[in-house]
Parts: sequence; C-alpha cells; structure tokens
Amino acid sequence: MFGRRSATAAAPAAPVAPAGKPAPPAPVLQDEPRAARSEAPPPRPAPVAPPAPQKSEDYFRTKSMIFGALIEAIDLAQLARLDPESAREEIRDIVSEIIGLKNIVLSIAEQEELLDDICNDVLGYGPLEPLLARDDIADVMVNGADRTFIEVGGKIQLTNVRFRDNQQLMNICQRIVSQVGRRVDESSPICDARLPDGSRVNVIAPPLAIDGPALTIRKFKKDKLTLDQLVRFGAISPEGAKILQIIGKVRCNVVISGGTGSGKTTLLNCLTAYIEHDERVITCEDAAELQLQQPHVVRLETRPPNLEGQGSVTMRDLVKNCLRMRPERIIVGEVRGPEAFDLLQAMNTGHDGSMGTLHANSPRECLARIESMITMGGFSLPSRTLREMITGSVDVIIQAMRMRDGSRRITHITEVLGMEGDVIITQDLFVYDVLGEDANGRLIGRHRSTGIGRPRFWDRARYYGEERALAEALDAAAVDGEAA
Repeated sequence: MFGRRSATAAAPAAPVAPAGKPAPPAPVLQDEPRAARSEAPPPRPAPVAPPAPQKSEDYFRTKSMIFGALIEAIDLAQLARLDPESAREEIRDIVSEIIGLKNIVLSIAEQEELLDDICNDVLGYGPLEPLLARDDIADVMVNGADRTFIEVGGKIQLTNVRFRDNQQLMNICQRIVSQVGRRVDESSPICDARLPDGSRVNVIAPPLAIDGPALTIRKFKKDKLTLDQLVRFGAISPEGAKILQIIGKVRCNVVISGGTGSGKTTLLNCLTAYIEHDERVITCEDAAELQLQQPHVVRLETRPPNLEGQGSVTMRDLVKNCLRMRPERIIVGEVRGPEAFDLLQAMNTGHDGSMGTLHANSPRECLARIESMITMGGFSLPSRTLREMITGSVDVIIQAMRMRDGSRRITHITEVLGMEGDVIITQDLFVYDVLGEDANGRLIGRHRSTGIGRPRFWDRARYYGEERALAEALDAAAVDGEAA
C-alpha cells in the first residue's frame, strides 16, 4: 500500500488486553452554540450536551503502542505528498492492519475512536481537533497535558480532553507555530501565531510555564459576522448599527476600544465590510487574523527576532512602511505601543477611514491610553501637543464590552470633538444602559441615543451623500430605545 515503509515493520506481537472502558464523567453543562464572540447568549436555558467519555490509562497505552508501530511502518515523506483525505485513509488502513496483527481486542466504536485519534495526531492537531471543529467554542485554553478548558456562551468550562504527555502537547504547539514561520522552544518560550482560519494562537512553554506548555487559541467563526447579525444578537440596536455603517462608509477615523475578549476584532471585521471595493487597504497585525473581503487588500505581519536576536520587524516598522505604499486606508489590528504615534500621523495626513483597536475600559480611558503609549515610545512632546494630535486624528471611539453574563455589547459610540484648555472634549452618540437581569441571570438593557441631532461628522456624511440616512437613524434612535 502506498505510504508504507516496509511490510515487516508491523510484525505480529503477543495479544494485548483490550483498552479499559472508562466510566463516564459527571455531565458538563454546555451552552447553545454561539454564532460568534460578539453575540449574546440565547435567552432560553442552555441544554445539557452528552459528556465526552473519559479515556482510560489502558486506552492511552494501547494508542501509544499502535502509534509507535505506525511511525515505523509508514513512509512520512511519501505520506506528505498525498492530499489530506487520501493520507487519512492510508493511515486508517495501516492502523487497522496493525490492530489485527497485534491481536488487539477493541469494539467497533473503540477502534473508530482510536483511528480518528491517531489520524488527528499524525495529520492535525491531535486532541484539539474535535474542539477546533466546533463552531460554538470561542476560546480553547490548554494548561498542560491534563487540563483543557473551553469558553462557550461566555462561560469557561473544563473538558475531558487530555494529551498523552507534555511532549505531545509541545509537538502540537511547534506544528502550529511552524506553519507561520515561527518557533517555540526553551530559547524562545513565548510565541504568537495563527491557525489557517485566522484564529489567534499564543504559546508559552517551559521553563516559563511551570506545569507544562500553556496553549491559548482565540477561535474565529468560519462564517464572517455582519452588523445585521450583531443586531440580532443584541450587541447593538438597529439604529446604532446604521450609525456604524455610515461611519465606515464616510471614512471616519475609528478606534475600537475594549477589554480582552470583548469582540474588538470581530467588530473591526464588521466595519471593514463597508469599505468601498475600489480602495487600497493595508492591514498591519502581529498575527494576521483580519479577513477583509475587498479585492485590493495588502496584509502585513510583524516578525519576531531570530535566534541571534536580529531581524525583528515591529508594528511601528510596518505602519511607517505603509505610508510609502500608497494606502487609502490603514488598519492596525491592535495598537499596543509607540506605533500609536505613527497611526495618528497616518490618520492626520490624508489616510481618512483608518482604523485600529486597543485595550481600554471606556472611551475616556482609550484617549489616555493612546497618550501614554506615545509617551512610552520615547516621544518628548508636550502633553497638550499630543492631545491636539489625538483630537485632530481620531473621529470616533467605539467601546465594546463583555458583560458579566458573558454577552458582548457595544456600550458607547463616542465622538472626539476637540480641546477645551488642556482637556479633550468628547460626546456620546449612543450608550448602553443596564436595566436589570432576567430569571436566567441574563442582563437586560437598552441602547439609547443621547439626543445629539447633528454629530461632528455630519459634514463628512453630507459630502458622501449619507446625511439623510444619518438623520433618519438619529431620529429613530431618539424616539425609542432598543431593548437588548
């Protein structure tokens, strides 16, 4: 059979006792599938999903023995030339033959489970494959070989997934990061990477991680979210979504602010859907996870230093280089440091409609964070000069928040107006008010307009022919607040 190394590698051996049948663990409460990180949990109580059976030590010993025989029997170089489906069938055939030659007694269900596990180990990400295939999981958090947590519906829960040992987990981590030209080992124990679907990956390995490698995956949905879906999930009201759509169309400079896991990147992907298809867009990210649908997009990604500590390309290098690439919009995946200065320069020098995200808990804190990041970059500019640069560059701040019930909400749409003395003046167009909670612990609230009849970007909207739609959305929002 193609892919085999030799017929003698999987020689008959003494019979092996059947893999022990595990006792089922306590049921795990699973929330209903969420369509994305930014949605609200469903209003009705979450059903209980059947728990995955806990695999026994006998199962892992049997699997390790068959896996070792498979590695000896198969030619990995030839296997690599096959497409994934053909390679999976080849491995299944050889593993079935090894089970027969070694007289391993397994039920049909156990054998199928073993075949899938081994195929995932050789071709995929091992025990992570079933979790990555589920679209309702937002985060996968692996704390060493024996403990894996997931986030579903905004709540963290322990799973029955485990790895053979820390070495298997480390091998999977290396397989993930090597796909994007990075490495993780003792000399470089911290690494950011991404999966082919854009999901964000962070690995921290021993000796920094005491109890074994820690792997965190921020999963992205296969189907891209839209603002209409955010409205259905209650993340924003229909009038608020219309305002966001106009903000994207009329090329306002936008900063999306929020805490960890609040849905900033999801919201940024939604806003970019309203960029015209004839615009040249350049994105700068640490791990390329934005997925724009426009035809003229240039994606740039930072690069860590090599083993000698040389060759790193920082976010600031990318943003500065963008200015020489004739962009119409610059989108920075996440602003973490002195690149904030270069992004403000880009916004202020003709690249209208540029966007970025940063970590902050309120629009006011967002402005302070921009100022502090520029200061930490070594720019010795007076505080008033920095604030004038911020007010001249940033038009709108959109605040996202993960609420205590696990839902995501857009809590503020805030304009940056200008300066009064040394203070930056802002005004809220939309805010989200929490009114209480229902019997299931789900927060009840509403998005409401603050009654601003003519925002600062009104003239810009009129220039792009959107003033009528903007006026209608503001009027509709002033009449009734949308319950969320």
